[in-house]
Amino acid sequence: MPHLFLTRYWACVFLIVGLLLCVIPQHAAARAINEPRDAATALAPAARERIDINAGWKFSRFTTNPDSLSYNTLKNWMLPSANDFISGTKHDRPTGTPPGNNVQYVKADFDDSTWESLNLPHDWAIKGPFNAPGINGGMGRLPSNGVGWYRKTVTLTKEDLAKNIFLDIDGAMSYAAVWLNGNLVGGWPYGYNSFRLDLTPYVKEGANQLAIRLDNAVNSSRWYPGAGIYRNVWLVKLNPVHVRQYGTYVTTPKASAQSATVNLVVNVDNTGSAAQDVSVKSDVFLADSSGKPTGDVVASFPAKSASLAAKGTQSLNGSITINNPQLWGPPPTQKPNLYVAVTTITAGDAVVDTYETRFGVRTITYDPNAGLSVNGEHIRVQGTCNHHDLGSLGAAFNTRAMERQLQILAEMGTNALRTSHNPPAPEFLDLADRLGFLVYDEIFDVWASQKTTNDFHLIFNDWKEPDLRLFIRRDRNHPSVIAWGIGNEIGEQGSATGGTMGKTLRDILMGEDSTRPATAAMNSASPSSAMAGVLDLEGLNYQGEGLGTSPNSAFPGFHSAQPNKMLWSSESSSALSTRGTYIFPVTSSNSATVGSGSGGDGSALQVSAYELYATAWGSSPDKVFAAQDKYPYVAGEFVWTGFDYIGEPTPYDTSRSSYFGIVDLAGFKKDRFYLYQARWRADFPMAHLLPHWTWPNRDGQTTPVHVFTSGDEAELFVNGKSAGRKKKAANTYRIRWDDVKYAAGDLRVVAYKDGKEWATDTKKTVGAAAKLNITADRTQLAADGYDLSYITVAVTDANGDVVPQAANNVTFSVTGPAKIVSTDNGNPADFTVFPSPSRKAFSGLVLAIVRADAGASGDIVVSATSSGLTDASVTLHAG
Repeated sequence: MPHLFLTRYWACVFLIVGLLLCVIPQHAAARAINEPRDAATALAPAARERIDINAGWKFSRFTTNPDSLSYNTLKNWMLPSANDFISGTKHDRPTGTPPGNNVQYVKADFDDSTWESLNLPHDWAIKGPFNAPGINGGMGRLPSNGVGWYRKTVTLTKEDLAKNIFLDIDGAMSYAAVWLNGNLVGGWPYGYNSFRLDLTPYVKEGANQLAIRLDNAVNSSRWYPGAGIYRNVWLVKLNPVHVRQYGTYVTTPKASAQSATVNLVVNVDNTGSAAQDVSVKSDVFLADSSGKPTGDVVASFPAKSASLAAKGTQSLNGSITINNPQLWGPPPTQKPNLYVAVTTITAGDAVVDTYETRFGVRTITYDPNAGLSVNGEHIRVQGTCNHHDLGSLGAAFNTRAMERQLQILAEMGTNALRTSHNPPAPEFLDLADRLGFLVYDEIFDVWASQKTTNDFHLIFNDWKEPDLRLFIRRDRNHPSVIAWGIGNEIGEQGSATGGTMGKTLRDILMGEDSTRPATAAMNSASPSSAMAGVLDLEGLNYQGEGLGTSPNSAFPGFHSAQPNKMLWSSESSSALSTRGTYIFPVTSSNSATVGSGSGGDGSALQVSAYELYATAWGSSPDKVFAAQDKYPYVAGEFVWTGFDYIGEPTPYDTSRSSYFGIVDLAGFKKDRFYLYQARWRADFPMAHLLPHWTWPNRDGQTTPVHVFTSGDEAELFVNGKSAGRKKKAANTYRIRWDDVKYAAGDLRVVAYKDGKEWATDTKKTVGAAAKLNITADRTQLAADGYDLSYITVAVTDANGDVVPQAANNVTFSVTGPAKIVSTDNGNPADFTVFPSPSRKAFSGLVLAIVRADAGASGDIVVSATSSGLTDASVTLHAG
């Protein structure tokens, strides 16, 4: 036995060394999703490898078609890629030579030395320039159109050829088609979905030439879609017997602090040419902060035997009870605890696959009269809608950038997120699970009725089923997901088709996951519409608070017509503002439509930050809050939007980015942030004054002062003199002193709650710009080529107070192992390209984003300079 043990041991050592050597040429880190849990598994050959191949790509963009290919010529070869997600008749791969196999870019001997070298994720459009030909304001005026080709060499060993080799692409915009060694493998057109392609028939020992073609049309989106392979890409190596893609499904039908029932379905594939007898066992562990298994086994699903036919698959079910489970739920009253089920497949004595499934134990109740409950606790939905771009980084996904956005939203009191209007990056849901957000997971912005000329309606009929099934299978084990969104403001919503197609999609959805409701965001459907009738959860866009300045709410009508369904605002407010800009006079109403003389400045392309102005269909937060409070059966709201985003620059189409955000594109908080914080964090002592108090040209003029506070009354002092103590009136959410005359000096507010002092805030007149103040959100960075630090520079006077209207040009530089990725200031009308190291401050602030180099370590000094001002620097450390 000792001799046999040593023989196996050294065989494993040599195998592991060989695998490492084959990975090293990729110049990319292997991120295994499965870790050995005991000594026996640790000594087994690697059963499953998932290798990050983001590094070392070559890229070229073409503004005219360089290869005579199109989706129409590639379609019949791409459709079979969807077969695993089609319940009925599958697509047959055509015979003959596939299109594109003779295109020079797919060939190994093509000279790509003049192409751009880059790492993924990559958004080719974000570097600009703005005002790209054919790209309108809605799409962000950046060059997202064109054909893009990516190339990379992947090295495989002789041993790899005995395995299944898959390419997993988390997101590519759009109409992705993939060739390997000159052979068309397949593709996936929808730019927001993740997908897998089987490379196995086309691989060879040694160098394998991978080529990926993307094709983006003008007028393909209502917002900035980004362009390129903008999410992570993985090479997956599996034995012929393995857990299939998204092949596990965990549900927790019963859960309490005392006990939880956990059900697990495992789908096992055998792609080999011989039948296999296997045993499948799953152990449950608590997850650590990175989502990996930790500690001892909490519970085990009994091992199950299966006889797998050649090219066959089996579904194995199991159920266990976890005593005293650690529940998943949203902070601050609950904790987002996670578990990991580690599934091991053995054939004889050999481990042929291990697969990890993260999940949470929780119960969700959807009550038509009481709203949403998580683990028996009523949770008011305090949500935001969010598009997928990350500001000046564009669509290229970055985990730290998304984490920063979610942390800012959590500080405001957000507990829910809507993925408007498409599947998010997988890491988005990982973050939501870890941080405890509730997610309204949405897939389609259009069905068969178009919104723009070249949008998804062109391929909806062919791809609706596979896209929807893939989306559900990918995301259904995330405890953060509480609802599936099958459409946003769909053109068919008011017709009979809204009901028939809605039912078709709901039936597909329920076939994949019956534990969550199907919903849609309706902006015009009536309570008795066919579409409303087929949904499980009614979502209203703007109708709840009354469209525009109308007081007429649709909540009562929907609650009456659909009495057994929960109701929420799937999209609310659409308020508009630019950070730190205050325009006079100020409306006396609690909500007004923006325009000339009504909060808008069309020449400067700015909107007043008094936070009272909205689109013609929208409302101020104040008006929305009043409607939500009037109808307490409404579960809550998803505000449009948490952050500003590129594109859709309503009300000024000549701008580059939106005005909707509670936080601006750079991540700087608008005044509106504090209005929501006052409501959503009622127990958090806070008070916020606006506007700023530096108005050299407004002496003696009426300058209204507003206070957002979680208190119930406040007293304002102007230059030390009380302007009065006021209580919040019924159905009002700010305290206003609208007759204050400006005089240089200071403002001070003291807020009270239940008669006791609660919070204070001050604003004062500041001096001329004198120096820069620099801060970093994080000073310690991982040297992985992904981690970021957000550097904020404030233009201040000699006393260190921010100059609120400062627009000084600031130049950033860096020394050490890092690069400046982009800069921004939050101004929707600033057309300086995002990679520029120089940018004007806007309302006193400007931002730089710094990324640490991969594999390097040491100090990083980020400096900021501006003519006539004292410069500033901050030191970071990588490694």
